[in-house]
Amino acid sequence: MTASSGYLKAVRGILDFYEKTAQGEAVERASDLVADSVLSGGTVHLAAIGHSNEQDFLNRAGGPAFLQVLTFSVAINDPVPDCLKNRPRADAFDREIETVRFALKAGNLRKGDVVAVGSVSGRNIRPVEIALACRELGIKTIGFTSLAYTAKVTSAHPSGKKLADVADVVVDNGAPYGDAAVSIPGYDFPLMPLSGVSMTVGGWLIWGRALEKMAARGTPASVFMSVNRPDGQAIYDKNRERYNKLGY
Repeated sequence: MTASSGYLKAVRGILDFYEKTAQGEAVERASDLVADSVLSGGTVHLAAIGHSNEQDFLNRAGGPAFLQVLTFSVAINDPVPDCLKNRPRADAFDREIETVRFALKAGNLRKGDVVAVGSVSGRNIRPVEIALACRELGIKTIGFTSLAYTAKVTSAHPSGKKLADVADVVVDNGAPYGDAAVSIPGYDFPLMPLSGVSMTVGGWLIWGRALEKMAARGTPASVFMSVNRPDGQAIYDKNRERYNKLGY
């Protein structure tokens, strides 16, 4: 079996995983959160979903306008003389947690919103802290992770919790431990990761189901057409304007 055929087989396995496991229930619950939030005056924000996979959902042809990106950073300008640069300071874990909490409180997120966040291993500090901080603020979270992977690692978060422990809805992306899935002769461990494909598929299953539910309620979402089709730019602009006016 070549690397290409092995990877295609692994990707087909991911599609089967979504279709034949309890992930259908997770998709339903997540899409309910999304539709209910948007139609109740909330917003849906995409934090990092792993290796920038969230970018696939933004401003896409056939995609909803209600998906917005959530990014943040803190820039500090506080120079000190060289002789004071080695003074004790809070460790990196504490600084990361405080940054997350400050950003979520200072930004436009509000109670009733939804945040989608991902971590393949589920152990990293930022996604766990995003979910914890959102819970305190009354914001629902959808967590994309691999349950097979997260079961074999320890959390880097001081609480000892992983993303699967703290998200309101957990979407298991089916990626194996370590993420890579194809054995290639000459290498000591599997290569070619699956989480990017899986998280993209899982996200579109959720957004598509939410779009379906919103239309069934008589309140279809504003959606985009490819700007490269005839009249595509005009339709894109019209739906962007509709979204800004209605919020969905």
